[in-house]
Amino acid sequence: MVGYMRRGMRTTVIDTLPPKVKRALVKLGADIVLARKKRSLTAVMMAERLGVAKSTYLKVEKGDPSVGLGTYAMTFFVLGFGDLLGEILDARRDDQGLMLDAERMPQRIRTPKAPRAL
Repeated sequence: MVGYMRRGMRTTVIDTLPPKVKRALVKLGADIVLARKKRSLTAVMMAERLGVAKSTYLKVEKGDPSVGLGTYAMTFFVLGFGDLLGEILDARRDDQGLMLDAERMPQRIRTPKAPRAL
């Protein structure tokens, strides 16, 4: 983990997560629990299918940010949501990015001048 020094104490990036991000991760964990239960899978079964320890899988269900993205990705796959991961930051849905692209459009387009002989 990457850490920062502050007032003589070691804090991690996890400690500095904005509350909104922490809440989103907790909600994601709760949603994973619900999806697992709807599929009649136990936490042990999920851990086996993910290839991780049960304790690691339980961290996923709590929305623990220290769990690797690969473990979350495999969780989505096992639950049948594997395709959605690739859609999260799809450039076609990035409204802010598209707006920034439009703002950067040049006002005028000039034809390039022919090179002059020296």
